[in-house]
Amino acid sequence: MDGTASLSYYFAAMQKQSDRNTIIKDSEGAIIKLNSHQKKVYLLFSGHDLGEGGISILNTLKKHNIKGNFFFTGDFLRNKAFREIVKRVVDEGHYIGSHSDKHLLYADWSKRESLLVTKDSFQRDLSQSLQELKAAKATTGKWYLSPYEWYNKQTVQWCNENGLAVINFTTGTGTNADYTWPQLSNYRNNDTILTRLFEAERKEGLNGNLILIHIGTDERRKEKLYNELGYIIERLHQSGYSIERLP
Repeated sequence: MDGTASLSYYFAAMQKQSDRNTIIKDSEGAIIKLNSHQKKVYLLFSGHDLGEGGISILNTLKKHNIKGNFFFTGDFLRNKAFREIVKRVVDEGHYIGSHSDKHLLYADWSKRESLLVTKDSFQRDLSQSLQELKAAKATTGKWYLSPYEWYNKQTVQWCNENGLAVINFTTGTGTNADYTWPQLSNYRNNDTILTRLFEAERKEGLNGNLILIHIGTDERRKEKLYNELGYIIERLHQSGYSIERLP
């Protein structure tokens, strides 16, 4: 069975489990909600060249007995400075998946259908990242978080051909803005981000939401959202949500 057939079988099986097990995709084909009729959320943590928040995140997850979902580039996995983080992610049973090898930008920001990579260069980069996961004693899993969380229908299809499903943060959660710093026009401080997240919960609920937090951010951002992870977890639990590892 090739990657595409295997992936199709996997999602067909998932959808047969229950009518309540609902998968929501965006216009490009990436999954942005899982189990959208259940009070479950999934915490995603991505890392490329920065990772100063990794130990803090892992300690918080361990304190609350929660499994997170980590997506690392090959560069992150090769970086000796992050070796302890990677080892703990694997040893402590968190999900670990690919975030590409070199954090390539796949598509033009303003013209999304316009590719900036060839299929060959995409495949080489992806294959290298999967080799690095194997070297870290991690399985490749079924899920893929595209670099920059930016992709198009073509790169989603290429991932499917490799047996991987592209996922992305759920629109409206807003936590992905934690990479910004004050000099940027789109800067969002922690209070603004947290207000948006829990306002979305109040208005629409967060059932099946994928909530992204960066494992490291630019030093120009002095307040780090990962330092609020304990608060986020407690608020989610108080609202009746279970925090899940990706299947």
